[in-house]
Amino acid sequence: MSVQERKQRERAERERLIVATARELAEQQGWDAVTTRRLAERIEYSQPVLYSHFRGKREIIGAVALQGAAEMAVELRAAAAAAAADGPRARVTALARTYLDFAARNPAVYDALFQLDNGLAFAHEDTPEPLKDAFAALLESLGEVAGEGIHPGLFTELFWASLHGLATLTRAGRLPPHDTEPRIQLLVNRLAVL
Repeated sequence: MSVQERKQRERAERERLIVATARELAEQQGWDAVTTRRLAERIEYSQPVLYSHFRGKREIIGAVALQGAAEMAVELRAAAAAAAADGPRARVTALARTYLDFAARNPAVYDALFQLDNGLAFAHEDTPEPLKDAFAALLESLGEVAGEGIHPGLFTELFWASLHGLATLTRAGRLPPHDTEPRIQLLVNRLAVL
């Protein structure tokens, strides 16, 4: 291995460490607790080293968001595949459950994706691939249940917005969590043409 390859590998490892530490700290104490100073202390590198990877907290939040989007896409596809044999209703229900479960298990990541300024473009040509892929993971199953004459992308946006509302309102304590399953069933039954 050349010196250049070793340096690139070490740089990538440091970047992964920064993102993992920021994510862990945010999940434990919230995003307000994530500062370059605290990150530098936790990873045992100087603040200038952090700034050589990320220009600031916004870019770190963006990196966590991209990582989260990639994870969400994997989970959504796995849920859809596991429910595929049971038909479209089961697949769409599995997508909804998986989305809401992901949001509940990863609140800081979910915030990085959808609540905080992460510097990432959504719904544009320059949208990063992990964000496009997470949306595609929904579209792959939801497009077929949109209904005749309904654009699959618009239907997926509406379904996603509904899930986001459920996730956000439940987490904020504005919707009781014990009614999550009936809400999922109502959403699937009313929106999806099955």
